[in-house]
Amino acid sequence: AETEAARAEGQTQVSAAESETRRLKARLAEAESALEATRRAAREGRSVEDMRVRLLLDTVLDAAQGLRRELALPPVSVRPAETVDAVEPGRMTPKDIAARALSEHDPAILDQLLALPQAHLVVDGYNVTKTGYPQMPLEKQRLRLLGQLSQLAAQTGAEVTCVFDGAELVAPVLLAPPRGVRVLFSKPGVTADELIRQLVRAEPPGRPVIVASTDREVADGVAKAGARPVASAMLLKRFSGG
Repeated sequence: AETEAARAEGQTQVSAAESETRRLKARLAEAESALEATRRAAREGRSVEDMRVRLLLDTVLDAAQGLRRELALPPVSVRPAETVDAVEPGRMTPKDIAARALSEHDPAILDQLLALPQAHLVVDGYNVTKTGYPQMPLEKQRLRLLGQLSQLAAQTGAEVTCVFDGAELVAPVLLAPPRGVRVLFSKPGVTADELIRQLVRAEPPGRPVIVASTDREVADGVAKAGARPVASAMLLKRFSGG
């Protein structure tokens, strides 16, 4: 009888424990459900708030664009600081650079000239190649010079035009200009010197134009037109890193 009573009491305790476990699981499920509902509400609330802010921003932008069209306002070209009365520093010119205490053939002069805003380097092609490597065939002279000029253009960002004498050519020279270098041949009956002077005269006054040539007639002519002549030796020295 005692055994039966103990067994009955044990079953009662097990049953009570299982009942409590089920109750706790139910409470846990309810809590998880409530937490998920809270998170979902927060997400939905954020989404709605984001939508409202975005809609407000779009409305403001549309209104601003409409006002700009209605008023026909031009783009801003003058900054407030530019309206203040003051003395600005003078701009460097090729003449200022020439006056500096540097050797006549110092390539630093050329670097300073090419660093001027919108600088344009015009090169007397064969004058440079025959000064630097006259023993090479003309085709190889051209290719070597153009390769060096392409590197110089990439380093300085300056506009570079190389002029070759084509006065006696019977047909155009087949040549693929390298990146950053404009290659021109003078027309039949026109010398490279004349073409260089035409290029200089075509530039607006005030633009820094540098002409590399050892030809005294070319140097004097372009100087009168406002360009800054430099010796071919200076350009060659710049190529060699000197």
